[in-house]
Amino acid sequence: MSREIITDCLAFIDALAPQIDRLDGEVRARAKADPRVRILTTLPGVGQFTALVMLAEIGDITRFANARKLASWAGLTPTVRGSDLTVRHGHISKQGSPWLRWVLNQAAQTAKRSPEFSATYAAISKRRGKKIATIAISRKLLTRAYHLLAATQESTPATSADTTGVTKPRASSLQRHEPASGRARSSD
Repeated sequence: MSREIITDCLAFIDALAPQIDRLDGEVRARAKADPRVRILTTLPGVGQFTALVMLAEIGDITRFANARKLASWAGLTPTVRGSDLTVRHGHISKQGSPWLRWVLNQAAQTAKRSPEFSATYAAISKRRGKKIATIAISRKLLTRAYHLLAATQESTPATSADTTGVTKPRASSLQRHEPASGRARSSD
C-alpha cells in the first residue's frame, strides 16, 4: 500500500514539472529584463530569485529616507528598552516583512564566507555568537542593497512626476463629504 502512495506522489510531481518549468522560465525572463536585479546580484550571496523577492518586498526605494529606516522597516534592527539612564538592546524587532528577512538571511549564509564580510562575521560571531553575526551580515547586505538601488534610482530619473501608480483624489470627491448635521440625509 505504501508503495502505491509513493508511486502516486511521484506521478503527481512529474505532472507538475512542466508548469514548474514554465513558471521558472517566466521568473528568469523577468529577472533578466529588470536592471535592478542585475545590480543586486553583484552583492555576494544574492541571486536572481533573492533579488526579485527583495524588490517585490521593498517596493519603491524612495519610500525610505536612508538605509537605517529600511533596516528598521525590515525588522533587522534591535529592540531598545530604556528607562532613565539605562538602555537595553534586545533581539531584532521582526516588525517588517518575514520574506525579506528570510531571503536576506539565506543570502547572508553565503555572504559571510565572502572576503567582503568574512572578517566582520568572524569578529561578531566570536563576541556575540554565530546567529547574531549572520543577522548582522543580513543587515549589511540590506544596507548595501539600499545604496545600490538609491544610486540606480537617482541615475534614472522618472519621465513624469506621477509614475508611482497612486492616483490622487479628485477635488469633487473631497467636496462630497460634508460634516454631520445631526439629521439623516436622503440619498435619492
